Amino acid sequence: MRSDMTLCSPLLLCLAAALSSAYVITDHHHHHHDNMWTKLILTHHWPKTFCSMEHCKANISYWTLHGLWPDKGIDCNSSWHFNSSQIQDLIPDMKKSWPDLLKPTSDEFWKYEWHKHGTCAAKADSLNSQHKYFNKALDLYHKVDLDRTLQKFNITPSEDYYKLSQIEDAIENFYSVKPKIQCAHKSRRDEVQVLGQIEICFDADFSLIDCERHFTKDTVSKGHGDRLMDVDMPSGFMVCQHDMPVYYPPVSKEIFR
Repeated sequence: MRSDMTLCSPLLLCLAAALSSAYVITDHHHHHHDNMWTKLILTHHWPKTFCSMEHCKANISYWTLHGLWPDKGIDCNSSWHFNSSQIQDLIPDMKKSWPDLLKPTSDEFWKYEWHKHGTCAAKADSLNSQHKYFNKALDLYHKVDLDRTLQKFNITPSEDYYKLSQIEDAIENFYSVKPKIQCAHKSRRDEVQVLGQIEICFDADFSLIDCERHFTKDTVSKGHGDRLMDVDMPSGFMVCQHDMPVYYPPVSKEIFR
């Protein structure tokens, strides 16, 4: 991506110089750059953990999609209404891979994710329709195949606890990028955190890149980036801690008694 930019800049300069209203172009370019996201966050959640917090019933024993979130902007186009007829061919996969855990028969979750994140992702030509957005999210989800990767490294839902580093290492070894892993806490006094959400990040060309593990001061002060995404998380999710055992709960077991 960066090498493209360097190739491109002399060209842009020539272009700007050649045109009398050069300042309009540079201004437009700058404006576009400000609004354009640079990273997509493919967020998976573990239904068992989500539902133990949100009081839903999920008998799903695989990672499901929470969303595909650009790192800039929310609710970018409120007049662009969600229309499920545009993604009819994707619905069977959506129901399986991106289920609404709270209301399994509705499309409210997809509608919410489209309005909040899809309309912003759509600033890129590659994602500029509902069909492109949802199809790409599903495509990335299947390519990443988190369940298979974790299983390869013998990380499966279990009554035994894992170290956070084991889970991180499995993902980093397989994809060669850093994930962001979030946990829930069973209770304040507990010595255990519960695996809840795993983010895998991509650049605008859909190449894997490192996720930010923690919020940077910069992100918070500017008021965009990851901090906006907090709204999508149940209040109990936070970045997992390295010094605390991780519970990856099997579907059949109660987490919070």
